[in-house]
Amino acid sequence: MTKKKTEYHHRRIGDHDLRPESLMMSYGYRPEWSEGAVKPPIFQTSTFAFRSAEEGKEFFELAYGLREPRADETAGAIYSRLNNPGLEILEDRLTLWDGAEAASAYESGMAAITTMCLTFLRPGDTLVFNEPIYGGTEYLFHKILPQFGIRIARWNASSGREGLEAVMVQPGVAESVRMIYLESPANPTLDLVDIRHCADMAAAAGRERKVLVAVDNTFLGPLWQHPLKHGADLVIYSLTKFVGGHSDVIAGACLGSEELISQLKGFRTITGSMADPWTSWLLLRSLETLKLRMTSQMKNAGYVADFLEGHPKVSTVRYLGLMTAEHPDFELFRRQCLSPGSMIAFEVEGGREAAFRLLNALQLVKLAVSLGGTESLAEHPGTMTHSDVPPEEQRNMGITDGLIRLSVGIEHPEDVIADLRQALEQA
Repeated sequence: MTKKKTEYHHRRIGDHDLRPESLMMSYGYRPEWSEGAVKPPIFQTSTFAFRSAEEGKEFFELAYGLREPRADETAGAIYSRLNNPGLEILEDRLTLWDGAEAASAYESGMAAITTMCLTFLRPGDTLVFNEPIYGGTEYLFHKILPQFGIRIARWNASSGREGLEAVMVQPGVAESVRMIYLESPANPTLDLVDIRHCADMAAAAGRERKVLVAVDNTFLGPLWQHPLKHGADLVIYSLTKFVGGHSDVIAGACLGSEELISQLKGFRTITGSMADPWTSWLLLRSLETLKLRMTSQMKNAGYVADFLEGHPKVSTVRYLGLMTAEHPDFELFRRQCLSPGSMIAFEVEGGREAAFRLLNALQLVKLAVSLGGTESLAEHPGTMTHSDVPPEEQRNMGITDGLIRLSVGIEHPEDVIADLRQALEQA
């Protein structure tokens, strides 16, 4: 028979609610299911044996939606393209920090975003999104989705509420918008977008049908920002980044209600984009230390940002922890974010040439794209992650020639500062 959720979803000890960092060690798994192994094994199998033909029938009924599940009933394992025990444990644990009903994990963040778009958007629909945005997402929205008849409309994150409101009243947008998609903080400028305001705009536009709000929460989540609590319908992660956290795995996830995630999983079953057993196991390992790593990275970033702000060769530092009460987004930061995180964007005097000299001189910090790993990483957005954005649009977004994006790791902060100091001397 299929397992009951109550058998393995223990979240309390008596009347004491367990916190996510504690639940990461056991939630969704019991050692007696795997010869007493404290950690879930890697379920490296393509198919699963049924105990009876009747059980196989029940499993397929749930998998294909032929009947509604009984109380506390979950689908049993059939075939690893549909489900896998390791994948299910991972998805259970991913829901904890965000307080989501369900999660769907993928082999990459772009697989999560693409699956979400193709599940909920149809020809004639309009997708509204903020810029700047992750380079892969930018390419998908501008170059791929229009081939399927999906229209796009965008606003600059730095324009605040007024930017979104102006887009939503454009001819043809209000009556066709199906999804508002945002990154907050924006990549790489760290501009904040008001999630609650996006949800209110979606509700106002969705009188005939629901308009979904989807948030790429990779920069601050899942610890430092919880979009579902601010009205979002779906939360997207590149699990490659902070959740994986060791720059050794590619994965993604989408979180939300059972209703929405079940639709995503149905689409995922056909596309075959689910996270594999090895990826799932690596992410389960990483989730156990997520709070430790993200807390260390956040603290280190504060020291690094203070150093950069005081350096004469640095003209601008974008770091949420440096935001003062006079900043127009200060109240939004206080309301929406639990921490400034560990991403920094700073501009060096001298433009691209100076930025390249700095990047080439780094010794401890790695010159590489991606972010959220244990090691500090630096890159040049204008010619790397956002190089397909036309130069004029880059400038409008705040991506200047001298802008460097820095992901602060868990090294000793004084060592990171020493490396940046010597590199800045050569800039």
